[in-house]
Amino acid sequence: MTRTFLRPDDVRDLVAEQFGADRRPAALDRLTGGSKKGVYRLRLDDATSVILYVWAEGENYWPPSPAVEDDPFTDASGADLFAAGHAALTAADVRVPRLLALDPGGRHLGAALRRMHTTLGPSYGKLAHLADGRARPSRPAEDVVLDRALAHLAAVADRDARMGRAHERIAAHVRRLRDAVAPRERYGLVHGELGPDHVLVTPAGEPVMIDFEGLTYFDAEWEHAWLRMRFEDAYPALRPPALDPDRLELYRYAQVLSLIEGPLRIADTDFPDRRWMLDLAEWNIAKALAVL
Repeated sequence: MTRTFLRPDDVRDLVAEQFGADRRPAALDRLTGGSKKGVYRLRLDDATSVILYVWAEGENYWPPSPAVEDDPFTDASGADLFAAGHAALTAADVRVPRLLALDPGGRHLGAALRRMHTTLGPSYGKLAHLADGRARPSRPAEDVVLDRALAHLAAVADRDARMGRAHERIAAHVRRLRDAVAPRERYGLVHGELGPDHVLVTPAGEPVMIDFEGLTYFDAEWEHAWLRMRFEDAYPALRPPALDPDRLELYRYAQVLSLIEGPLRIADTDFPDRRWMLDLAEWNIAKALAVL
């Protein structure tokens, strides 16, 4: 498809509406890294700037994928989810950017994470979905992760000969990991994709969380499996809390399989950095096979 991105003239009315007729857009830069939404830095003629998020078909590079029942991490994109996440993090005393307008048509990060993960809810799921009265999931969170992992495995087994040959052994390994997990019914606020690129830092050194429309109530181990991968050697500086090692390992391995399926899927589109996605998939294929 041919993609058309926003230009400064497209946001003149928005700027006048939100900031007054005496302020005008000076530049509009589309930032790299966004694959589900467009992220723009809007610079105004008084040298201030704001971030503009655009959720639109033309900004989303991801093709559809099969959904797993009760999976709270599917389709984590949209203005309503962003608004619900913003409200929940603000209530949990986690610093986030000031929300100026919504159109529905390191040093302290460890402490912020502990506040999130100890802000508990009675069920797992997206904040906006729990708030609007939708039915709560009836099965354990770890079963959702199991089904996600097996679905991702099935998808990549047809695309990579190595994964195809190891399909049954990997599936058996995932089921063994699931069987070792003890039951639990407490869930904290989880960002879902928290890495260095989803945290801004103020001049005072305070972390500010961004891109939180995927915020959900879920197991903190899901977050920490991701954090450990993204922060690598710097992860201990987050002072992680006591975690269930069996649940952590299931979630870690499930995310490895996700990071094969997702990159291979988006590499079939017009995503501009296809080579990077293929390299990411290759790296995780090696990790998935190493346990065998």
